[in-house]
Amino acid sequence: MKEKRLEILLWSIAFPGFGQILNNHLIKGLSFILLEVIINFYSSFNLAIIHSFHGDIMKAIEVTNYQWLMFYPCVYMFAVWDAYSHADGPCPKYAFLPFAFSAYSVTIGLIYSSRIELFGYIIGPVWLPILFLIPGIACGLILRAILLQFQKNKK
Repeated sequence: MKEKRLEILLWSIAFPGFGQILNNHLIKGLSFILLEVIINFYSSFNLAIIHSFHGDIMKAIEVTNYQWLMFYPCVYMFAVWDAYSHADGPCPKYAFLPFAFSAYSVTIGLIYSSRIELFGYIIGPVWLPILFLIPGIACGLILRAILLQFQKNKK
């Protein structure tokens, strides 16, 4: 991964919209920042993060507006993908797959975050979706490798 692409990816992960601004896509970047703020505000996600970090998972679940938070994984992962895909030249083939599968799996983790227990503890709307990121990335990378290999063998 080229240095500029990595820089843009990391800034976009930190706050969706920053990567677009670094790519000189100002309107798109400001739109993602605005979406981030709106979804965070109406879902009370930042409060849920604070409660989760303090270990009060039930309070995090209680303050979370899941109807709004359901938008977050797809908007977030698309913003990260968009910034990555427009950074520093042509994007690697099928590079979108880990991002897309992560959006799916994080959304599933969010849906079940108030019910799934790990070692006898409910993980909640912050930690379980983060854990569900791992299979999403893995599935996307595996599918990408299969498609690249299939394409290579086809030639």
